[in-house]
Amino acid sequence: METWPWHALFGGMMLGTSATILLLFNGRVAGISGILGGILKPQQGDVSWRLLFVIGMVAAGLCAPLMGFSLPQALPVSSLGLLAVAGLLVGIGTKLANGCTSGHGICGMGRFSKRSLVATMVFMATAIATVFVRFHL
Repeated sequence: METWPWHALFGGMMLGTSATILLLFNGRVAGISGILGGILKPQQGDVSWRLLFVIGMVAAGLCAPLMGFSLPQALPVSSLGLLAVAGLLVGIGTKLANGCTSGHGICGMGRFSKRSLVATMVFMATAIATVFVRFHL
């Protein structure tokens, strides 16, 4: 029996809850690009929570299979150069959009940010176009 819709619902609820807790108790937005940016350009007294957040994300991914969850299979990488270019483009897009999908899609949308609404619509349209091109052209 397929249970994936329930896993997605539960995962989304956990993401929303964790983003809300971070905002309520720390006054911070749970956007991954901003969190990592704060580690790369540290300010005094602002690094420890960021490190703990990233460590928690990595630890959750490592512990999930131990608790019986299956992780998606990675697609084979045909070219490390292409992968590097793709990562660079994602970083440029994140900088241009003043945030990433988690910052805009989860946190910004929850705060009714117009900028996040536009950014999320662009993210989704790009994802839809990418999947269409990948599988139909």
